[in-house]
Amino acid sequence: MNDLLSSLPNMNSLTEHPIFVNMGNERVKSVARAILDDLRHQILSGAISNAPSLDECAGLIFERLSTESSNLRRVINATGVVLHTNLGRAPLGKEMLAEALIACEGYNNLEYDLKTGKRGSRYTHVENLICEIIETEAALVVNNNAAAMVLILATLAAGKNVAISRGELVEIGGSFRVPEIIMQSGAELIEIGSTNKTKLSDYADAVEHKNAELLLKVHTSNYEIVGFTQSVSISELSEYGASVGRPVVYDAGSSFLIDTQPYGFDAGETAMSGLKAGADIICFSGDKLMGCAQAGIIAGRSDLISAMKKHPLTRALRPDKLTLSVLESALRQYRYPDEAATRIPVLAMLFSKSDNLKLRAESFTTRLKASLTNCRVDAVEVMDETGGGSLPNVPLPGWAVSIKPSTLSVNALEQGLRAYKTPIIIRIQDEAILVSVRTLLPGDEDVISEALIELEGKADGGDISHD
Repeated sequence: MNDLLSSLPNMNSLTEHPIFVNMGNERVKSVARAILDDLRHQILSGAISNAPSLDECAGLIFERLSTESSNLRRVINATGVVLHTNLGRAPLGKEMLAEALIACEGYNNLEYDLKTGKRGSRYTHVENLICEIIETEAALVVNNNAAAMVLILATLAAGKNVAISRGELVEIGGSFRVPEIIMQSGAELIEIGSTNKTKLSDYADAVEHKNAELLLKVHTSNYEIVGFTQSVSISELSEYGASVGRPVVYDAGSSFLIDTQPYGFDAGETAMSGLKAGADIICFSGDKLMGCAQAGIIAGRSDLISAMKKHPLTRALRPDKLTLSVLESALRQYRYPDEAATRIPVLAMLFSKSDNLKLRAESFTTRLKASLTNCRVDAVEVMDETGGGSLPNVPLPGWAVSIKPSTLSVNALEQGLRAYKTPIIIRIQDEAILVSVRTLLPGDEDVISEALIELEGKADGGDISHD
């Protein structure tokens, strides 16, 4: 036993092994120490009777190092849900990431005015672009749309009464609710109307008899109330607010920055529409229909925005250099709608025509049929989703590749794809996995094909268990 222990390679011989020439010495030492401790334990317990050689030990260390990965990893979204909240919502285009890398890998002029040589404002990098694109007086960016709402109400309505329709007291992701956000801002909530019906007279009653000092409208972006319903449009509410001197705030939730109809997409609304309808302030998310980084964008009257910039919460809610860099890159693309429609991934996915998706699905089906021997592969029509609490009940006719394995279960295949070196997230329907092509990015099909071939081979060899 002592001979076996003494025959184990020493630390220096392992860390100097040629296989680790491009790896950090401290990382190799840490894993080597764990491997050697494990081998000593196995020798002492009698689990092994032969000590591994230097090359074998180095191989064990290299294998463990190779399996180390970040907790936050790239995955392939084959679900057909464009803004998948669990998968990071909007994927960022190559241009956005490339420009962010250039701006942020070293120092940058985040708060430095290159013209004057004096301190500048981080907001100037994007404010003028937002004002130009959505045609507004002023703008401000914070770190998400919930933060935008907190800042707006804390600035304009702290200690004041805020009127909102009961049908708009929505719950957003993570169990955060609009009433709680209003209360956290220091404002007092006045619920008006009913769940399914709210009239302009309800707002008037809140102003005249309950001293409502701000009128709030929240877009129900993650659900719809249908049937016997009535609501007040933002234009009606804005006209009334102006007549009684009450600011109107519109939480649009998720907005496009371009008119979508020229691209055959007749759903959703633009940020400009809320402002043109007369809202004093609007806010919306950057990582939803805008297809950018997580951010809360506030726009509208310059005097109100100016007051928000001076509020102490603004510093706590401000975006960082990475967010601003990605946001600026996206906004410059939005100056040219045709460019944005094709180069911002979310827009390209949403605007994809069913016929084009069919061709992609059929081409991928042909490719997989030639590679897989124990799976039935078909191109099938599916219904994709926008997701991300945006555009509920808006159908997205799409196409997917349906794969029915014969040598392993559908659940085992799903688990194998999810555990692949680049995790592949799919959906299961009718005893088959579905790979929706709408949400696949360039290169994804290569990885999926490679994974399926590998998993089928393991199943044929009995390496994947059956349910």
